[in-house]
Amino acid sequence: MRVLGVATAADLLRLLLIPGLAWAAYRDIRTRRVASGLWYPLLAVGALAFVVEAAGAYPFADYAGRLFLVRAGFSLFFLVPFSVLAYRMAAFGGADMKALVVLAVAFPTTPEYVVPLWILPDVTWLHTVGFPAHPSALGVAAMSALTNAVLFGAGYVALLFASNVAARRLSPAMLVGRWTAVEDLPEVHGQLIRVDGLRPERGLDLDALRMYLRWRGITLAAVRADPATRRDPASVGETYPPTDGAVHDGPRTDGGTGSDGGFEFPEADESSSDPEIGPAAAGTDDGDAGTDDGDAGTDDDLWAAERFLDDIEGSAYGTTPETLREGLERVAREDALWVSPGLPFLVPLFGGLVLALTYGDVLTVALGAIGVA
Repeated sequence: MRVLGVATAADLLRLLLIPGLAWAAYRDIRTRRVASGLWYPLLAVGALAFVVEAAGAYPFADYAGRLFLVRAGFSLFFLVPFSVLAYRMAAFGGADMKALVVLAVAFPTTPEYVVPLWILPDVTWLHTVGFPAHPSALGVAAMSALTNAVLFGAGYVALLFASNVAARRLSPAMLVGRWTAVEDLPEVHGQLIRVDGLRPERGLDLDALRMYLRWRGITLAAVRADPATRRDPASVGETYPPTDGAVHDGPRTDGGTGSDGGFEFPEADESSSDPEIGPAAAGTDDGDAGTDDGDAGTDDDLWAAERFLDDIEGSAYGTTPETLREGLERVAREDALWVSPGLPFLVPLFGGLVLALTYGDVLTVALGAIGVA
């Protein structure tokens, strides 16, 4: 039963998810981080909508009731395990997985909205428009959102390839990478790409690079200005919280201060010969600097990479000492590098949901147009 002739109570509840998902997409673009606490209220609203719709279909004796069970079963027992498996295989990030779980619970069927329109100049002429315009035959909006998101992602890859061709940057990395000035890396999310023959391989994660620079309390410009000194593990003195490497959360590695909190880069001591680093960074006043971790403080630990990974007590996005050293050598000597920007998947997923609720499943429409579906 539609409320005010617009939509069912369950479908109106589902609209409450849109602002939260839009915020998640925005945060994914800005920082590639979404607070875990966001997903609990969204999941609660989605579960409430699910229960309301299930109560309306109970006792599932007629065709509509049984169809609801089939669609709900597909959404919960296919899409939820799929999202978890994709996360375990590193195809999804944690936020991507949670977003798809929320969609699977909240949108096991396709909502129907009837929007009244007053046609001017005769405002007494009332016309109604139904959404989505082309619902899929499967009728699971969560699946339509995922399908649309995948198509958006494929379009992104095609645009990336086309832009590289137009710029005549012909390389095995042109399908997955963007040619990026090293000076811009502090403001970029993604991973460095190294090309080995015809095979592009992912290298240092730029979030890990920011973590390392924040841990040392230096900027990327300082590394490039004197890589020989920075390469010496004895040059690491006092260290600082590495944060999680997000661009806008914490101190900026171009020398500024993050706008979302965090600490500032340390003030240089007047006796320090290098204004980019703290008073102990030269390693002359701190006898223990770089020696607390055994071999991690020896000359063999170039860039103090092992010491960094030991200090942060984490993986820094799977970074190894060798990957970190290789990446630092490259950013120290090159002016531009291939970077795999990575697609903030919450953005196409949100766009895919909005498209699914207004237009429908793009793949279904396309296949129908060519007579396949």
